[in-house]
Amino acid sequence: MRIGIGYDVHRFAENRDLIIGGVKIEYEYGLEGHSDADVLVHSIMDAILGAAGLKDIGHQFPPNDTNFKNIDSMLLLDKVRVMLEQLNLKISYVDSVIIAENPKFMDYIDSMRRKISSVLKINSDRVNVKATTTEKLGFTGRSEGIAAEAVVLLEEQLEH
Repeated sequence: MRIGIGYDVHRFAENRDLIIGGVKIEYEYGLEGHSDADVLVHSIMDAILGAAGLKDIGHQFPPNDTNFKNIDSMLLLDKVRVMLEQLNLKISYVDSVIIAENPKFMDYIDSMRRKISSVLKINSDRVNVKATTTEKLGFTGRSEGIAAEAVVLLEEQLEH
């Protein structure tokens, strides 16, 4: 078994959709970034890549590469899943947390779990998504952006 951790942060930006966990969230701001800036999916990808012993998403999908401009992060997550298959690794469990004062995510969590698990081709009960605030402390507490953390457990596939 292998364990990986991931962390990502993006500041709020005007005139962008807010996409978290592959789900469009109704909110006045989106997140600034080269891709769709899905902070949750980015943290999960980095956790997976770390557990697999691979370089982070900045190396896999460079921000200066125009092929990834405004790309749906779920497409990138699928590419990471394929990398795992090539290494005979499978995802056993994902635990993640969205860190933001605003907006509130409770009504979106189940949809995020379903979308992420669908792309990773695992049961949704193997993907946990939580949300928390920072009690108005720091940049997230001042509603300047959103952070996310993730931990994943990978298992080596036995070859037949």
